[in-house]
Amino acid sequence: MCKRSLQISFFIVLVALFAAVSCNSGSSKSSDSGVKAFSATDTASIFFSEYEHDFGTVTQGEKVAYSFSFENKGNAPLIILQATTTCGCTVSKYSRKPVPPGGSGTIEVIFDSSDRNGRQTKTITVKSNATRSLVLLRITGEVTINSNN
Repeated sequence: MCKRSLQISFFIVLVALFAAVSCNSGSSKSSDSGVKAFSATDTASIFFSEYEHDFGTVTQGEKVAYSFSFENKGNAPLIILQATTTCGCTVSKYSRKPVPPGGSGTIEVIFDSSDRNGRQTKTITVKSNATRSLVLLRITGEVTINSNN
């Protein structure tokens, strides 16, 4: 019976020690590892330096690219969930890594003018975890047929 009570006492001490160690962080916003903890009230906020880009005149068949720059002006990591385009002639590229508060990133948009002619307007819908979860970006350009062909 003594051996059993010693085992129970040891188990209780072990559980108490584990609880004390795991609760050590308290309500502190950062830990010893330097990684900031975020609360449920923290939010990301995406802000683009510009929301539209005009490529000007583009020769049919040419591929042109532009990088839209953004900043996370919130107090939680920003995650770009997707950046979709209105047609297959436009492709977007972006990092899937979270952007920390105060950090910045880019969304590169590539437009392929093959089989296009005249004024072109394409919209890129950016979905994120920011307070404004959907942002529309736009590219425009005038596609001309090369008279040398």
